Parts: sequence; C-alpha cells; structure tokens
Amino acid sequence: MKTRLLSLVLTLFVGFTTQANTNNDEKKEVKTDASTVTWKAYKVTGSHTGTIAIKSGALVFDGAKLTGGEFVVDMTTINTTDLQGDYKAKLDGHLSSDDFFGVASHPTSTLVFTNVEATGKNSYQVKGDLTIKGTTKPVTFDVSVYGSKATATMKVDRAEYDIRYGSGSFFDNLGDKTIYDEFDLVVDLEF
Repeated sequence: MKTRLLSLVLTLFVGFTTQANTNNDEKKEVKTDASTVTWKAYKVTGSHTGTIAIKSGALVFDGAKLTGGEFVVDMTTINTTDLQGDYKAKLDGHLSSDDFFGVASHPTSTLVFTNVEATGKNSYQVKGDLTIKGTTKPVTFDVSVYGSKATATMKVDRAEYDIRYGSGSFFDNLGDKTIYDEFDLVVDLEF
C-alpha cells in the first residue's frame, strides 16, 4: 500500500513538474539605449516631431512567436526634434506641463500587452493597456519582429487621457490654434 501511494505521489509530482515546464515563454529585455520612440503631433498649421525614452521594457516570446510585452516610458525625456533654441525649450516645457502630460505628477507612462495575434510570418496585431497621466485605456497596434529587432506603430488619442489643451474635443472656436487629438508613435526596439 505504501509503495502504491509513494508511486502515485511521484507520478503526480513528475506530471505537474512536466506540465509546468511546457510553457516556453522567454522574456527578452529591451536595450533601452539602442531603442527609440518617435512621436509626431499635428495641428491645423503644421506638425511637430520628437522623441521620448524607454525606461524599461521586455518582449515575451514562445520560441520565435511574440506572446506578450510590457514597457515603461520616461515622460521626463520629452524632446522636440523639429525646433531649436527658445522655441524648442518652450514646447518641451509646455508638453511637460499640466496642460499636456503633467510629468511632475506622472513621470512615467506604461504599456502592457493583453493579447497578441499573429497576422503574418513576422507581424502581429497587439492589444494592450496604455496608461498616460494615471488613466488606462485599451489600444490596438501592429508590431513587426525581425531577429532581435521589433517595430511598432500606433495612433494615440490624447483626449481619452484628458489632455485637453488646444483640443477641439473640449473647446469650441479654436480656429488655427487647434491641436489635433491623435498623435503618432513609431517604436523601434532592440532586444
């Protein structure tokens, strides 16, 4: 009886251990110094471009297949690249202020993948939770993975995160002072 009980316990233990090890997910840390986030925002009279730094991040793979990811962006690194001198300093300061991203109170933003579906050999549609200024909203975007590099593109609607300055969604009669709600992000990752 003791032998049967011991045999049963060992069989269950080996079965649970084998089952626990069938998950092949591998977390690959992003090289933050080699990765970039580029933004482009639009207004009636033109646009502005810039960069922002990734503080930390990782992509999760099952073999070669992307299965997850999570990122923290350092909002204090907002940088305008299409202006110089006083104009650049003024816009960088304004984007950091409470009119826009309020980086003193919200120094980071986060993105957590919630669902990843393959759409081709190296391409995926990703759904995730994006948190900006303490507000979390779902987003959907495309990711391409080639070797140890990945690229993602997405549109973000700032009105969903209560970023109101110059927004036609919140204010009437702005005319040529209107700043469009959607801005573009292009993310190039190395891991």
